[in-house]
Amino acid sequence: MSAATARETRRFETEVKQLLHLMVHSLYSNKEIFLRELISNAADAADKLRFNALSNPELLAGDNDVRVRLIVDKEAGTLTISDNGIGMTRDEAIANLGTIAKSGTAEFLSKLSGDQKKDAQLIGQFGVGFYSGFIVADRITVRSRAAGTKPQEAIQWESAGDGEFTIESINKEERGTDVVLHLKEGEKAFLEPWRLRSLVHKYSEHIAIPVQLPKEDDEGKATDEFETANKATALWTRPKSEISDEEYKEFYKHIAHDFDEPLTWAHNRVEGKHEYTSLFYIPKRAPFDLWNRDRPRGVKLYVKRVFIMDDAEQFLPVYLRFARGVIDSNDLPLNVSREILQDSSVTDALRKQSVKRILGMLDDLAKDEEKYLGFWDEFGQVLKEGLGEDFANREAIAKLLRFASTHNDDAKQSVSLGAYVERMKTNQTAIYYLSAENYSSAKHSPHLEVFRKKGIEVLLLTDRIDEWMLSYLNDFDGKPLVSVTRGELDLGALETETDKAIQKELEQQSAGLVERIKNALGERVKEVRITHRLTDSPACVVGEKHEMGAHMLKLMKQTGQDVPEFKPIFEINPEHALIKRLDAEQDEARFGELTDVLFDQARLAESGQLESAGSYVAKMNKLLLELLAK
Repeated sequence: MSAATARETRRFETEVKQLLHLMVHSLYSNKEIFLRELISNAADAADKLRFNALSNPELLAGDNDVRVRLIVDKEAGTLTISDNGIGMTRDEAIANLGTIAKSGTAEFLSKLSGDQKKDAQLIGQFGVGFYSGFIVADRITVRSRAAGTKPQEAIQWESAGDGEFTIESINKEERGTDVVLHLKEGEKAFLEPWRLRSLVHKYSEHIAIPVQLPKEDDEGKATDEFETANKATALWTRPKSEISDEEYKEFYKHIAHDFDEPLTWAHNRVEGKHEYTSLFYIPKRAPFDLWNRDRPRGVKLYVKRVFIMDDAEQFLPVYLRFARGVIDSNDLPLNVSREILQDSSVTDALRKQSVKRILGMLDDLAKDEEKYLGFWDEFGQVLKEGLGEDFANREAIAKLLRFASTHNDDAKQSVSLGAYVERMKTNQTAIYYLSAENYSSAKHSPHLEVFRKKGIEVLLLTDRIDEWMLSYLNDFDGKPLVSVTRGELDLGALETETDKAIQKELEQQSAGLVERIKNALGERVKEVRITHRLTDSPACVVGEKHEMGAHMLKLMKQTGQDVPEFKPIFEINPEHALIKRLDAEQDEARFGELTDVLFDQARLAESGQLESAGSYVAKMNKLLLELLAK
């Protein structure tokens, strides 16, 4: 027996075996979804054949009518999902059926909780529809012949989902793939034609390829003839008034391979200079690999209802990679290639309209606060990327942003820039924000003291992307965004003349103390000055107006990037008891130690870390010993 025809036994990865076990148990309450997933896979294979045949008609070999068939064998206890689509070679079968998410299986498993509903949602996001067959089958046999190959080049893949699979060469007269489910003893109800027919109507009515079942004779027995059980009409081509919400939801599950329902959708037909139909969906939950910017993304592209490609990324920017849907154009050529898509003015027009449509969907969704905050929790950080990637839609994206704020008592990112502007104080001219490593650090930052005293709202930014994002968002609704931790604080008309006079007097009175502190700290600081932002704390550190914030510098260091040297400005509150005690200290050595401690405390409050924690601890211990000795 030659190597080409040898039967080969291979092992699944350990994680795959675990995942198969989890699927069977987590999805057990909704076991019928296996049929939807396998029909969807078969329909995709047929779609891909039709597209490849546009440039290589020989692939059809005279069999032009693509379809999916459900074949029942009650004696053998098998249900076969058969298609005459693109098929698989031996290598493709090993890659597609023998490996689940090659690089991310372990990460996925780490997220599973044991909660049935949650696990089912995660499994759906993982895109492992084929393996759902093991919910009802104790063994699966796959026979496949790739289009354009010879009958003897077909393969048979088989597994009981127990850690191993076999693959061998066979003869198969027809191209395409047969997935044979050897049903478990308690699942034979799926061999009843009426049950299969009802499931096709429920889950696959919208698929544009015929799903066929055997015709039944007068006694209800299956014959050798087949009839189409679904409408086999592309859902997006039908009038919206004729499509139910359930049909929209099931179509989403088909194209997204998601077990959950979508959050919202928009179906539009555009006529005019460019004619096209779009159907876009926003998912409820993020996939496990959302932060992989290189992951396949985009929408399914059709030209005059002929499938062209999955994941047509040319129509959506990276920051909208969570969106799913279909675009069907009447203007692109049927033999469209990626090169044409990249250069086509039609593509540019469709992209602009697609982005506008999805941002409009999100704007409409934002009117339902609960639903929108659910979306924001899943996809908000990705949407923030748009400010740096899509200047043309910067204002529309800015309206959709949500932040935590001193207006609320929790870390929920629920405050929009629009709502902030509406609540601004009379005479307030800026939108104030504070960036920090986490919500607790932001909430307890000393930089907020004067804002709390005057009742001025401050946005609290704690996502890693926020500092980068704000480099592209300088203003909103004509109001500049101002950091409360950088530059000199100028509250403008929010400060009374009395406030300004008191501050000027304090600066004059404290000039000598400021000079002593500056000499004590030397090159560690850029400047020492009297603060306008503290009411309860003795001191704080701030940066120059156009410098990187301490939080951003810390993030850059963590990623191994070279960062510029940061010399902070040290601001003191001369009315605080500690500063008054410092001013009264006559021993210059002790004055220097006390100044160092206050400075380190301010750095600690700002960035959560010190350059020399050991030195700080030693100074604190010395001061404590002196205090206890009295």
